[in-house]
Amino acid sequence: MNILATDLDRTLLPNGRWPADPGAIELFNELTRRHQTTVVYVTGRNLALTEAAIDEFGIRHPDILISDVGTAIRRFGDTGWMADDGWDAHVMRTSPQWNAEGVRAELRSIDGLAEQEREHCGDFKQSYYVEHDARDAILGVVEQRVKGRFDEVIVYSFDSQSGKGLLDLLPQSATKQTALEYVAESFAIAKSEVVFCGDSGNDVFPLTAGFKGVLVRNADEQLVASVRQAVDANPQLNVYFAQGGHRGLNGYYTGGVIEGATHYGLFPED
Repeated sequence: MNILATDLDRTLLPNGRWPADPGAIELFNELTRRHQTTVVYVTGRNLALTEAAIDEFGIRHPDILISDVGTAIRRFGDTGWMADDGWDAHVMRTSPQWNAEGVRAELRSIDGLAEQEREHCGDFKQSYYVEHDARDAILGVVEQRVKGRFDEVIVYSFDSQSGKGLLDLLPQSATKQTALEYVAESFAIAKSEVVFCGDSGNDVFPLTAGFKGVLVRNADEQLVASVRQAVDANPQLNVYFAQGGHRGLNGYYTGGVIEGATHYGLFPED
């Protein structure tokens, strides 16, 4: 079995400022089906926004959806979406101090921090918009109020399209990394055999956790620097940086996903 996991926005989806390859999404759909690849979307989007992306961009339905920055897992089949209830039980068992409402109460009234809309929050996810230029001071206050109290992990990323900082507080056991590890384990596949593609700050953990990592060519500069630093510190990490030129694609977005998957042997060259 081959597992190809990918972030959506500005990784698989061509919704950034870089040029997109015409036909790349159709090629991705065709290659994954022809080579019987198990496709996993790993995204900050919720289910409704993921469905909207499928409709808008024409990407195929995944076999598995890891949504809401790793806090929800669903499988897709003939009857539609089915929640993985075992994941919820796993998170509650392994992060017993997590309390979304407790985190929410502690982070009220911080200058430069605004709670995201309730549809972007949930039992395992408390999310905020951050004034990016003041992020260091804001994140310092956040850590002071919650760090170590809620079995939490604090994940910061930057949306280059909106110019906003994005802050997610999640249970330690419910991140993009741990959710993908859970999926790999459910298939009895070593994570070193799973390909993961990303582009932004909240992808740093799975990219440096022992999966076969792929950074698309348009990956955030800070992410590229962080991943290169991690590789220098641990040369056993397996990370590929898309450059373009493969199959006539430019390496941005979907083209970078295809390039990375081909590099790792998921899509053998004809």
